Amino acid sequence: MERERNLNFDEVIERRDTDSLKYDFAVRRGKPADVLPLWVADMDFKTSSFILDALEERARHGIFGYTETREDYYEALAGWMKKHHELEIRPEWVLKTPGVVFALAAAVKAYTEPGDYVLIQQPVYYPLTEVVRDNERIVVSSDLVAEDGYYRIDFDDFEAKITEYHVKLFMLCSPHNPVGRVWTREELARLADICARHGVIVVSDEIHEDFVYPGHKHVPFLTVDERAKDFCVTCTSVSKTFNLAGLQIANILIPNQKLRRAFRKQIQAAGYSQLNAFGVTACKAAYQFGEEWYQAAWKYIQGNLAFLKEYLAKELPEIKVIEPEGTYLVWLDFRAYGLCGEELSEKILTQAKLWLDDGHIFGKTGTGFERINLATSRSVIKEALERLKTCFKSFDQVL
Repeated sequence: MERERNLNFDEVIERRDTDSLKYDFAVRRGKPADVLPLWVADMDFKTSSFILDALEERARHGIFGYTETREDYYEALAGWMKKHHELEIRPEWVLKTPGVVFALAAAVKAYTEPGDYVLIQQPVYYPLTEVVRDNERIVVSSDLVAEDGYYRIDFDDFEAKITEYHVKLFMLCSPHNPVGRVWTREELARLADICARHGVIVVSDEIHEDFVYPGHKHVPFLTVDERAKDFCVTCTSVSKTFNLAGLQIANILIPNQKLRRAFRKQIQAAGYSQLNAFGVTACKAAYQFGEEWYQAAWKYIQGNLAFLKEYLAKELPEIKVIEPEGTYLVWLDFRAYGLCGEELSEKILTQAKLWLDDGHIFGKTGTGFERINLATSRSVIKEALERLKTCFKSFDQVL
């Protein structure tokens, strides 16, 4: 079998003028034209050559009619989940959506009513908040507790919020974006027990499941309690692992037939039916043949993290790295500089010409933090850090 070709992650690939959200829409979003973008969670790497070959073959066929999945699609998905996450799935569990955020919104509508409270854990991936509010539900947060740069769950507060607000739905981020926690089996089992006792449905966003640092292990929520299959909806996608977000395909795992039926009804109500033909092709090829690329890309990103930590410790020690256990996104603590959220964001944007994700958009507990995406070439990370160094040099002299 031919070997993987796209393993040069040092190569800087020009993404401008490709309709890239990350690179081509800075001015439209109120940013400087020459900003260096490390905000949105996609990679600057070419995906696996096996995926490209499969897409090219599909394109040459020349007909792009309504498309569905067959047995080989489910076999590829099930094989990946079993090999990497020890999760046994069945074909009937799988519903497909254009993406995980679409699925989160569908779940909110399927399992709650307008005016209901939906529980999240801030600081957290901001679309979780948006899909709740945009669908006329109310966000309630059991905030994660930060102690010496380590985030933990306040289980007492978590259960109290469920009781006080009569919560029907909890949206879990696992691995957690942006703080990088990979929840342990014990932590997840405790959440599952609380939710089981109170009749709370859990929607578990596990899109970053394939990016876990050595010494940690992603545990699918479905596996932590024998009762979990009755109240858990798991959101997965090939998009983060293989940089395929633009092909819009996600696999939503729902073992419980009643929950699955309610979720499917919302998909149908949205008018969504057959899948993106290229998304199906890419997903199947990724899970069948993408192992070598995935392992190499993740190893390279781990090198980027080591470089980032070493650089900041030496040149900008006031910026604290919240040690990630998972994801290729890193949560940086700038609070030593004493800047409020908007002042910090404006300084980084206009003086460093660096576009990061501002911490406050993940919830009020994110103020003073910034999220940076490490899934890019090492030279780009170096350039970003040198811009930060120049930007904060005067602050360091004062401090």
